[in-house]
Amino acid sequence: MDLFAEILDETDQINRKQQFDKTVAHLPSTMDEGLPFFRNLLERHHRAMMEGQYESVMALREEAKLLAKKLNNGEPGILAHDNAPGCFLANQTKAPNGTVPLWGQEGRFEIEASGTLIEIELEGIFGIGSGAMYWLVFSAHSVCKKSPFISETGYRSFLGIQANIGPGLTPDIFVQKVIEAYITDELRGCLVAQSSILGKEEAA
Repeated sequence: MDLFAEILDETDQINRKQQFDKTVAHLPSTMDEGLPFFRNLLERHHRAMMEGQYESVMALREEAKLLAKKLNNGEPGILAHDNAPGCFLANQTKAPNGTVPLWGQEGRFEIEASGTLIEIELEGIFGIGSGAMYWLVFSAHSVCKKSPFISETGYRSFLGIQANIGPGLTPDIFVQKVIEAYITDELRGCLVAQSSILGKEEAA
């Protein structure tokens, strides 16, 4: 790279940093301030989801990512490891096990759908595709390996859910509706036996 190109590149980097600093000027710059700010953001995100406000939901998710990036000194990699800002914020605010989380919180809880008990693992505001997809990703885990389930493996992930946006859907009601629709449409109303081979491997 010649000197002129280096100068242009350095100038571009300075301009990008100045623009970023301007964009995130309203956000906390330390984790001590960032954590309570993030908790409040999650509450606002949950209210927006409950009211079916698509634009507000997506704006709050972008703000969460900007917060994590600012706490990471403006660098990417906000989810690179357990102590990266995005992971730290998510871990510190996850719902207690067995408690239905707010929309945007990570959490694990149980529901009953079509007569089977299912443990749900719900991704949070930094989850896969959260910046592009309205409905957050969740996974379904079998609670009892001897009971019929929605898959032979005892596990199924629900990614890229196509469902109408509407108010009043808490996470537990939403995932129950999605799973029951999956059982009706994809499984033709019938649960399937779980693989005994997988069960033996897990028990070993």
